[in-house]
Amino acid sequence: MTRVQQWVMSSLAVTTIAHLSAGLIIAAMFLPNPNLASEVGLVVIAGAFGAIAVVSALAIHKKPLASWWVSIGFLVPTAVGLVLVLR
Repeated sequence: MTRVQQWVMSSLAVTTIAHLSAGLIIAAMFLPNPNLASEVGLVVIAGAFGAIAVVSALAIHKKPLASWWVSIGFLVPTAVGLVLVLR
């Protein structure tokens, strides 16, 4: 039962934080007065929330927080956001 609770809790946490990250990328795409600094800033914040999502999942599963997954959690939303914003 504990493992199921951990998986449900980490799935909910990661999904919720990933939606926040996606919302920041969308906000960067539709800024009323866009400039490069504000768009890139929002995308970097979205990447930080991606890393926080991975850290929360690792913490719920009681795994070491220093993992290469954290860098992937940062790089994927940041790269996707930069591609969408700078096109």
